[in-house]
Amino acid sequence: MANSLLGALDIVVRSDPGLVRVQNEDSAMADASHGLAILADGMGGYNAGEVASSMATKLLSSGLTAAFEVTAGHQKDGRTGQPFALRCLVEQISAVNSAIYLASASQSQFGGMGTTLVAAVFCDNQMIVAHVGDSRLYRLRGEEFVAMTRDHSLLQEQIDSGLISIQEARYAANRNLVTRAVGVDPEVEAEIHVHQVRPGDVYLLCSDGLHDMVDDADIQHALEMFGANLESAAGQLIQMANDHGGDDNISVIVVKVLRRFPAARGGWAKLWSWFRQG
Repeated sequence: MANSLLGALDIVVRSDPGLVRVQNEDSAMADASHGLAILADGMGGYNAGEVASSMATKLLSSGLTAAFEVTAGHQKDGRTGQPFALRCLVEQISAVNSAIYLASASQSQFGGMGTTLVAAVFCDNQMIVAHVGDSRLYRLRGEEFVAMTRDHSLLQEQIDSGLISIQEARYAANRNLVTRAVGVDPEVEAEIHVHQVRPGDVYLLCSDGLHDMVDDADIQHALEMFGANLESAAGQLIQMANDHGGDDNISVIVVKVLRRFPAARGGWAKLWSWFRQG
């Protein structure tokens, strides 16, 4: 069967330790041929955060890839009516959570480790995004730049309840305290949403080492200026974070949708899809 994603996505992955941290506890990977982009920001003692984030990206990518070899991500799940990729993300993130939690419990040097996670699956002109913690996914569509994820953090809860303004939040001391993380507890609930994508869309997955240091308006400007060259865009974003102090590890995945990627379907389904688009 032909891969509908062939030539549909341009993806660049970059990670930098920043100017302060010795270790890079971020981990990021992408696979354009399978429509996967996964980024994790680890936490824990010496080396433990690096272990947790690496486990998250490797286990999740291998689990999703294996599952999609059996069942296409766009196929409707019989129980929920949602794309199979959504259920798969729930199940695979749960498995990753268990693996990290068990490693933490069984090996003292990894005690208390965990990781944030943001993952996107592209299939059938859609993006299914899952996130846990404060790593983010943004979308640039034309002149509109929006965050597609909402942080699971104490700071976000304070903003939502009106205890602190967005302007005050930039200087808050507790802005790195997450309320959800992968591997910290026996179970974790990932927040998952499905979005339609369009050719020309640019998506940015990033750790807080970027969005804590650089305003959203400046991130948008960099993507607009360098959107034709994703390598330059990723490099510019990391440079901007370092220019503002580079207090944390900085990881970015930049995805550009080059063309539509409808899933292959039978004759009647194709005809119906054509009429719906017409």
